[in-house]
Amino acid sequence: MVDTSAHIKRGHPIFFGLLLFFAFIEGCITAWLVSKYNNNDSYPNHSIRDRLKFLVFVSWWTVFFSAAYIAAFFTASMSFVASIASHLAWLALTWLFWLASTASFTAALGGGQRCGSSTLTYCSQNVSAEAFGWIETILISLGFGAILFIGIGAVRRGDRLSGELA
Repeated sequence: MVDTSAHIKRGHPIFFGLLLFFAFIEGCITAWLVSKYNNNDSYPNHSIRDRLKFLVFVSWWTVFFSAAYIAAFFTASMSFVASIASHLAWLALTWLFWLASTASFTAALGGGQRCGSSTLTYCSQNVSAEAFGWIETILISLGFGAILFIGIGAVRRGDRLSGELA
């Protein structure tokens, strides 16, 4: 069997750093949009309002837990927090959050906007929020696939999912 621990030790902080970086950008964009729409009471409709607020939550959820997983990976790599099972559970839930929020926001925008011919207020920012949401969804999907691969390998070796990741 191939030893992947060196790749995991190198890739884990990079992957979670990217998640944190793009989620931070998404959180800033969506929080700004919610603030502007709330100040002017100018949401285009309730659908965009609700989905934007969910995107704000999912963004900051990802920022917080990505930072926590980076810290746990470096400081407590033998704990359950940094285990395969913990990563699998968090990535599965977060993948559902990102997929649901981004797909519903895209639907609320009508499948994407062309800002040159749109009357949507803050059109460019809305499209940016949609794009960064899809970037996060793709990143989470890749991470979820990788942790599934690692978990299946651990089970085949006879290890427990509550064991260390690398």
